[in-house]
Amino acid sequence: MPKITPFQCVRPVPELASRIAALPYDVYSRQEALNEIQKEPLSFLKIDRAETQFPDDVDTYDPKVYEKAKELLDSMIREGSFITEDTPCYYLYELIMEGRSQTGIVACSSVDDYQNQLIKKHENTREDKELDRIRHVDVTNAHTGPIFLVYRSVQAINEIIAHCKERPALYDFTSPDNITHRVWRICEPSLVSRLEELFDRIPCTYIADGHHRCASAVKVGLKRREACPGYTGKEEFNRFLSVLFPDDQLYIMPYNRVVQDLNGLTPEDFLAAVEKAGFSVEYKGKEAVSPHQKGCFGMYLSNGWYLLTSQKELLSSDPVKGLDVSLLQDHLLGPILNIQDPRTDKRIDFVGGIRGLAELERRVSSDMTVAFSMYATSIAELLSVADAGLLMPPKSTWFEPKLRSGLFIHKLS
Repeated sequence: MPKITPFQCVRPVPELASRIAALPYDVYSRQEALNEIQKEPLSFLKIDRAETQFPDDVDTYDPKVYEKAKELLDSMIREGSFITEDTPCYYLYELIMEGRSQTGIVACSSVDDYQNQLIKKHENTREDKELDRIRHVDVTNAHTGPIFLVYRSVQAINEIIAHCKERPALYDFTSPDNITHRVWRICEPSLVSRLEELFDRIPCTYIADGHHRCASAVKVGLKRREACPGYTGKEEFNRFLSVLFPDDQLYIMPYNRVVQDLNGLTPEDFLAAVEKAGFSVEYKGKEAVSPHQKGCFGMYLSNGWYLLTSQKELLSSDPVKGLDVSLLQDHLLGPILNIQDPRTDKRIDFVGGIRGLAELERRVSSDMTVAFSMYATSIAELLSVADAGLLMPPKSTWFEPKLRSGLFIHKLS
């Protein structure tokens, strides 16, 4: 069973929490991050993206960038923007988006559980993206962005969460993107031990979002074990920061696709090829198409929308091949548009569902030729793929709302 434990948190003083809390580092370009920091100088982005503290000619991955991140974090702690708890605690973290609430438990997860696949993943990671966060964690000596984990809902845990949310919150604020954030602390020994006991009965947890950050945190832990051969397993570097949500509270948005060209085909030849590949094609004109069931796709081409519906022979009961992102990749993007590896092909880009269908139209009118709106992958599909020990195609899920960085920090020593 996975080990999910309380920890001695470093967290913002309440009056600064709303100003410090920041979206994850990887949702911004360098310029966008700089713009955010100029708007809010206390934003945790200045630590997560410390290259913003240097001129543009300083490389994002220059060693002094990570040293600057450490300097800024240590300075904010020293100057009183953050406090350190006296005792290990769990926390509840509620996010409310458009009236829909999800509440997770902030805790530490185990490096060994990741190694032993008790923390299951559904995506591959890229070494270059890992290296950045490995350096950031190692140099700052801290986990600053929690890993978004999922567990199958447990009624007894839900009851503890509901009980604890009846007390006043540590933090309660609404961020500029209209997401409400609330945090409660659980430090009573009886509740802490009860939660540990209940989590001990859970067979596994799943990475929902943050595969690269999770892999990086684990690799830093393993690196420190090598440097400390007498380690006991109780050192903080054996654990990493996570927020665990029950599966029945989560919401996945679609992750849409845009492609630069039609692989040498005219629009007419392309549409004919799509039909021949096993999709029915229905022209919808200016009416934007958001698919309402599995096996269907919206397509924007030549200033018009189409509804594509997969014929029965394309469908599959395989956990991966049956995903809509796989259907599109295996029967259209690959064979017709020659997008063989969507991880590396520069002709394809991915647009999170939060940006809406208008963003697909904008991209096609600027730098792309065709766009596809997707039906969202479900939580059940994600868990099935992970349980089967398989991996999803890249950019299969877009979770909203995003967890904020800077609200919870776990020091490695």
